[in-house]
Amino acid sequence: MKRSNKPLPQHLEDFLDYLDIEKGLSNNSQKNYYRFLNKFFNWLKLKNLSDLKPHQLTAQHIWNYKLYLSRSKDPKTGKYLKKTSQSYYLIALRALLDYFSDRDIISLPSSKIKLPKINKERAPKFLNLEQIEKLLLQPDINSKIGLRDRAILETLFSTGMRVAELVALNRDQFINLKNDINDLEITIIGKGERPRTVYFSQRAVLWLKKYLSTRTDDDKALFVHYSGKKTESKRLSIRSIERIVKKYTKMAGLPIITSPHTLRHSYATDLLTQGVDLRLVQEFLGHSNILTTQIYTHVTNKRLKDIHKKYHSGSRLKSN
Repeated sequence: MKRSNKPLPQHLEDFLDYLDIEKGLSNNSQKNYYRFLNKFFNWLKLKNLSDLKPHQLTAQHIWNYKLYLSRSKDPKTGKYLKKTSQSYYLIALRALLDYFSDRDIISLPSSKIKLPKINKERAPKFLNLEQIEKLLLQPDINSKIGLRDRAILETLFSTGMRVAELVALNRDQFINLKNDINDLEITIIGKGERPRTVYFSQRAVLWLKKYLSTRTDDDKALFVHYSGKKTESKRLSIRSIERIVKKYTKMAGLPIITSPHTLRHSYATDLLTQGVDLRLVQEFLGHSNILTTQIYTHVTNKRLKDIHKKYHSGSRLKSN
């Protein structure tokens, strides 16, 4: 390990190159890290600490910075920063410390930066299987629009895809559906330009086949609308998918907050409820950081509690 004579702010450019070349993060992600870290560097300047070297950073500095974040206000809303927003700034600082460690530069371990606890009410909203079933049964499958919408809903729940990933799907990715297959897996390019495999259940494949059998156009998009000029691409937009989900949500009498992302949360929640490891769910969802997946710990915590109650309640002990 070595000491760096460069002050913390002067490491920013090298850190961003590291995110680009070694971590493969997108330009947008790099911009976010730049913005989040600049708040820390501005705080250093405010405290006359701009010359602070990596090895001089202490746990007390981190504590003071966390206090500063908790008392900072969002310039857009004028309200104090939410706990989730504070976490983003701290996660960026953690990443910088991890970079130092990777480069054998002496600094505070990233584990010394604890994230603020998020209120339980911020746990992701999801539908149970009964509600999912109710939603899936709403489209009128006697019409081509209804078949399309059923295929969309089934795909969202079967794969846990983000809505942007769904609308980017093309028909040529589903060429294997012409064969007699019961399930399907394809590779998509997800958030941050990261490829991942998504899996379609047997029932999702069934409805995709039925929907595609109604397509007589040559548009390359998987999901299309049936209006507009013939010369234009008929690919459905993100907003269109959101409207479709909202439409059937109302028809099913489900919570009005239901959105395409709710189905993604429901997919993750169902996997965890069935006992799938959190890190595998991270892979399924395409999260680059396990911290993002940890918003679902309300499910694993409940499951652990039930297991403890069932198997370690003390009922096997003879004495009271």
